Amino acid sequence: MLKNYRMILEYDGTRYDGWQKQGNTDRTIQEKLERILERMAGEPLEIHGSGRTDAGVHALAQVANFHADVNLSEGEIKDYFNQYLPEDISVKRVERVHDRFHSRLNAQEKTYLYRIETADKKPVFERKYIYGLGKSLNVEAMKLGASLLIGEHDFRSFCANKKMKKSAVRTIKNIEFEQDGSRLLIRFTGNGFLYNMVRILTGTLIEVGEGKRKPDEIKHILAALDRSQAGFTAPPEGLFLEKVYYKE
Repeated sequence: MLKNYRMILEYDGTRYDGWQKQGNTDRTIQEKLERILERMAGEPLEIHGSGRTDAGVHALAQVANFHADVNLSEGEIKDYFNQYLPEDISVKRVERVHDRFHSRLNAQEKTYLYRIETADKKPVFERKYIYGLGKSLNVEAMKLGASLLIGEHDFRSFCANKKMKKSAVRTIKNIEFEQDGSRLLIRFTGNGFLYNMVRILTGTLIEVGEGKRKPDEIKHILAALDRSQAGFTAPPEGLFLEKVYYKE
């Protein structure tokens, strides 16, 4: 009998082409997981992630689920995955869930964390996990700009997919700033994010913090519905999928 399992995993996205499997590469998180699942279950099976992290983006708590008929406990399934996964992907937990649970469709909100180093050089051993901006920022101005992004908006200006035909309306619940020495941490929580959206939001807020844009320009960028009006796309190494929220 097929049983539905949810897994929580973390990964270093540095050497991967993102979460979603693609025909032209096997360097995706989904592909690595599904190959092991096929070996375990004896047949090809699909693993659904809560969202598609981009190439180079990391996850502290990605949520995924799959249906399989295996005679193993949750702990044994976790150990099986970790036995064969490379050292930059780790399954933290596996649990059986009700049959209708879907990691993406049932997700209520997600929090993404973006890490910026404002000192002149990145720490050597964290260089793959933080954006080395190398200059100070006016965080108060960034907070003012961020406040205009809260709520339900059409975020087309902050989406890198120019051909997207679906709705770009999303709700950002909050944007939090935390200063940790010379590091600035920004957390974005919302009900969903478009392609490159968090990185474009971050790049735009950085430009506000540098004084290249005024905070109230955010209103005009939102209204323009035009990607060219927003800021640069912040690089992937500073971005982490931190948490996925469900109703239960």
